[in-house]
Amino acid sequence: MKYVLVTGGVVSGLGKGVTASSIGVLLKACGLRVTCIKIDPYLNTDAGTMSPFEHGEVFVLDDGGEVDLDLGNYERFMDIKLTRDNNITTGKIYQSVIDKERKGDYLGKTVQVVPHITDEIQDWIERVAMIPVDGKEGPVDVCVIELGGTIGDIESMPFIEALGQFSYRVGPGNFCLIHVSLVPVLNVVGEQKTKPTQHSVRGLRGQGLTPNILACRSTVALDDNVKGKLSQFCHVPEQNIITLYDVPNIWHIPLLLRKAHEAIFKVLNLQGTTKEPLLKEWTSRAEICDGLHEPVRIAMVGKYTGLSDAYLSILKALLHASVDLRKKLVIDWIPACDLEDATEKENPDAYKAAWKLLKGADGILVPGGFGNRGVQGKILAAKYAREHRIPYLGICLGMQVAVIEFARSVLNLRDANSTEFDPNTKNPCVIFMPEGSKTHMGGTMRLGSRRTYFQIKDCKSAKLYGNRTFIDERHRHRYEVNPDMIARLENAGLSFTGKDETSQRMEIVELPNHPYFIGVQFHPEYKSRPGKPSPLFLGLIAAACGQLDTLIQGSGSQGNLSAKLGNGIAMEKVYQKGTTKPAKVLSDGLYSYCNGVQV
Repeated sequence: MKYVLVTGGVVSGLGKGVTASSIGVLLKACGLRVTCIKIDPYLNTDAGTMSPFEHGEVFVLDDGGEVDLDLGNYERFMDIKLTRDNNITTGKIYQSVIDKERKGDYLGKTVQVVPHITDEIQDWIERVAMIPVDGKEGPVDVCVIELGGTIGDIESMPFIEALGQFSYRVGPGNFCLIHVSLVPVLNVVGEQKTKPTQHSVRGLRGQGLTPNILACRSTVALDDNVKGKLSQFCHVPEQNIITLYDVPNIWHIPLLLRKAHEAIFKVLNLQGTTKEPLLKEWTSRAEICDGLHEPVRIAMVGKYTGLSDAYLSILKALLHASVDLRKKLVIDWIPACDLEDATEKENPDAYKAAWKLLKGADGILVPGGFGNRGVQGKILAAKYAREHRIPYLGICLGMQVAVIEFARSVLNLRDANSTEFDPNTKNPCVIFMPEGSKTHMGGTMRLGSRRTYFQIKDCKSAKLYGNRTFIDERHRHRYEVNPDMIARLENAGLSFTGKDETSQRMEIVELPNHPYFIGVQFHPEYKSRPGKPSPLFLGLIAAACGQLDTLIQGSGSQGNLSAKLGNGIAMEKVYQKGTTKPAKVLSDGLYSYCNGVQV
């Protein structure tokens, strides 16, 4: 087994996740089988209880693991399926060690950070690295490990020590360290400064790790004299210093790292055993991404619109679909609470701006969320889409508010609500799951891949999924549509086209006579891939562009939906509110800016 460790220095948000993902793509393009591990030094057991404002979205895996969003990057880039154990946290490591101590596994010894914590980290890495994630049998060839945070963080020190020991444990030729660092360009003098990287590498070496390759983030490619200085002070050969300079979209990153594959293979003793990387698809993808110009506008009505990383997988799924249809995605971010009557009184300008964006959109998407804030605004967005026949996709809570709105407006049940927001409502359209927990928040939801059976063949969702009998999608929720209300809702015109195996859980809802009005209890965004966009997102974009009928008529089977309209080329740039200024280059922190301000 070979290991590639990716660390970061100077500042966070440099793009270690995209770098690690791109290295995985590069290795796969050389014919190797690859897996990934993300180390997060925080004390949380997993990412499930953290606020999206604090940490971005929570990515959900097939096995129900609630993990760091970088694992979503790994799955999308490399088209693999990871497990919850591919995300290591300080909380998991300490919990495992304490459990062993309580059982007496340490035979009375004093339990310490070294060797017990560090050994646990190493054992965990070796165990998880052997798990195949590409659907094939047998162990993989290379494990890419990303260490979260930056060198020098107090909470990272046990992991640095463990990884230093691990490099010795696996031996020379089996461990390659790639350090991602910042080479800033000061506007005053216009010169690339190497001191931040020098200090970062010195700190890394002081903790027992020496980088084999430097991946330097900078606005432009490094000058030769700058590479020479870094080589001299960091003890890294010049040919092993790669510049990750600013590019229009992240599909260029594997191409920038292409020069690094020989250095990686030399360190890992893989020379002569692998082929040159086949990156024709990536080259084509990067070029096509840069050339899209015909816009499609999607209104994102959510609670966490101040941080786009809170909806990262949804944005990626929209991009996969929009580029498959050769459209440039324009996201109009609408805080749900700005659509509400209270905002009209308190901040009329924000209210008018929000409604102007909603009315100007080609399609409306209401994502999932928790808590009461902004729910009324989401209900109003669903109402507008239903009444004005605007393509609508509701995910999780977005499906629930669509059902609530329908009950209020069509069935005239004015107090219809979810018991999450009104425990005493006389018409509970959405109720708490019977097996859920209201006292323990972590890992107590309906999580992971669950099966949905189509109840009606002649419906848009079934056709978009290639007329399958059932589908498997990932879930993350505590509340669900009340089965006692289904008959009344369906008699009024709402159609529950997808249910679970018991027929008690509503998974998909549609309005049959609407151009595109679909709500789903699951999260289809988690399984969207470049070239393999989620059918429901593809349907939303197609409906917003007036191409849904063409898409459905030629759908055939799942996986061929986009072939008739173009291969999956993921455009990674989102434009803000119809302007020509990039609101954010969606590179998960690699090239992140908003009107020139770091976000």
